Amino acid sequence: MAVSAAAVFFDKDGTLVDDVPYNVDPARVRLAQGAERALPAIAAASYRICVVSNQSGIARGYFDAAALARVEARLREMLAATGVALDGFACCPHHPDGVVGRYAVACACRKPAPGLITTLAAAGAIECRRSWMVGDILDDVEAGRRAGCRTVLLDNGDETEWRRSPERAPHYVARDLAHAAAIIIDGGRA
Repeated sequence: MAVSAAAVFFDKDGTLVDDVPYNVDPARVRLAQGAERALPAIAAASYRICVVSNQSGIARGYFDAAALARVEARLREMLAATGVALDGFACCPHHPDGVVGRYAVACACRKPAPGLITTLAAAGAIECRRSWMVGDILDDVEAGRRAGCRTVLLDNGDETEWRRSPERAPHYVARDLAHAAAIIIDGGRA
């Protein structure tokens, strides 16, 4: 299969949806402000929409993968209501400090590692160098850069660990999802 598609990989909590820590209640999932306009515009520009999310609540024993699947289903419904398909959804259930043995490990998928992005890219014939990673913290930026994507940091106040390095330097900073969409659609010139 030839790699030809481009995608925008979104972090879930605090980026695509309002941040409710360890939330697995589909009724509490709300699209972030501006998502209902930004996502259709990005999809219309021929980008696939994908979600990549660290979900350490599984490793910590707060919820199981089935609970997260219900959140994914709700997110797919919400995006479909805006006319957008969710083309990929990948979550990392791991955390080295977890209490659930099989998930209490270091892994290659937990952001800032690029594994979630590269796995979805391989499965969907997505070319990372033509794609974008949008997130609200520098771990998202680092994962995107390490996968070969251009990156947008949403400047919404969620970053708390300002560890600087070239891999953690976003290509662009956006004030909200509408601004991020404009940057992406304009190829970084907005």
